[in-house]
Amino acid sequence: MPQAEVFEFLSDKATHGGCEVRRIDTHAAAVFLAGDRAYKIKREVSFPFLDYSTLDKRRQACLAELDINRAFAPMLYRRVVAITRDSGGRLAIGGDGEPIEWAVEMVRFDENLTLDRIAESRGIDDELAEQLGTIVAKMHAGAPLADAGSWLIAVEKYIEQNTAAFRNYPALFPQDAVTGLAAASRAALDRHRPLLLSRGRSGAVRRGHGDLHLGNIARLEGRPVPFDAIEFDPLVATGDVLYDLAFLLMDLLERRLARAANMVLNRYFFGARQSEQYDGLAALPLFLSLRAAIRAKVTAARLANVGARDRDGLERAAVTYFQLAIALLSPAPAMLIAVGGLSGTGKSLLARNLAPDVQPAPGALVLRSDVERKLLLNVAENERLPEGAYHADVNARVYKILCEKAARIVRAGHSAIVDAVFARADERNAIAAVARASRAAFNGLFLVAELKTRLARVGTRIRDASDADAAVARSQETFDLGPIEWTKIDASESANDTLTRARAALKRSNASC
Repeated sequence: MPQAEVFEFLSDKATHGGCEVRRIDTHAAAVFLAGDRAYKIKREVSFPFLDYSTLDKRRQACLAELDINRAFAPMLYRRVVAITRDSGGRLAIGGDGEPIEWAVEMVRFDENLTLDRIAESRGIDDELAEQLGTIVAKMHAGAPLADAGSWLIAVEKYIEQNTAAFRNYPALFPQDAVTGLAAASRAALDRHRPLLLSRGRSGAVRRGHGDLHLGNIARLEGRPVPFDAIEFDPLVATGDVLYDLAFLLMDLLERRLARAANMVLNRYFFGARQSEQYDGLAALPLFLSLRAAIRAKVTAARLANVGARDRDGLERAAVTYFQLAIALLSPAPAMLIAVGGLSGTGKSLLARNLAPDVQPAPGALVLRSDVERKLLLNVAENERLPEGAYHADVNARVYKILCEKAARIVRAGHSAIVDAVFARADERNAIAAVARASRAAFNGLFLVAELKTRLARVGTRIRDASDADAAVARSQETFDLGPIEWTKIDASESANDTLTRARAALKRSNASC
């Protein structure tokens, strides 16, 4: 039967006890919001990537959506319910009559709590960005393993499908640019194929969310909750975990939320115990570009169903995504930055603030000696360590780990910022040698501030990975730092002043290269 009758029934507030109804339409579904419930109906459509053309297929898709999304948002997904018709022709939700349609019943939440709405109204703050990185990493750790070979075949098809779709809109997408993007995407996929197959064997290819953009994440009970994961095709939801993450990162970058994107990436990799985990960064530009290209294709496809009033905005959005796809596939060269200085000079804050500026997108990964020491000794980030944890042999192990991880990151073509005291010349020389061996640009910044300032800062730390206190800060005054060839940065004033000086120093250094 035509779905129009079902849609009219669900749009009637009498169906929901008099509650006002809000309807949301997408290319594949219609959602009816009423009271504290939401009912999602699969449209009777068939596309190359999904088929909801029969009642049974829609029922199976609803069951799959419930099963898959309960893993992400169990508090939202209630049941699959039939829309029924009784012998008198009356429709009901979950009635005793014949099922004529199926719906996923969900708990309704305030639509303003989706992260796309939050981003538009007030941006994504640091706390929320870190929560996002943590939750996605946890989600991926528990996701089912999948076959890398099948997924890579699918990626080839995605590139072909994107190209074919772009050809249909020559006024939006210049044909030479379409050809260039397709060729560059295929070349990148061929280049990274051995890496991605290897990552598949090590467990990095999983059945993830598949549609992890800001509109499919809500802030509920103070934390971000992904929902509306891909259910219609397991292969579409499958990929390298960084491909799943890339949708979220790309969405943030497109919205010019570079700091949030960088913090999501850093928190996602927080606690990486093996430097091999960074190898996948080599394919991140391809993943980001693919996500932007798919978004451009989907946005352009929506033009067929909008009026003149909305057309200009959609066209601009499609072009923006397309241009972003091209830009992300040609990343800037990797850079290694070391930030040294005695405790209380503000190294960690500077590293955190600098990271979003450092190309390639979405900014540098930050390696912090305080965090690596806690990981090495298997204690919580904010748990205080005994004095023995700072003996020379432990220090040497920590600096070795920093060098190994930094080397892995920059060899993958990504940038890193290493935050440590770097009080010894051999420590400074070792991190500079990492850059030389990896053929990456190197910048060493050494922060300086008087003891009074450093004491004030270490005395105000709360829930920080650093164990440095006033006694440590005073003891460091006796350090023989030796000749420091790095650029010295006056860190005696505000964090913004330090950041401004550091940016200027990096600009001068890079201009002279």
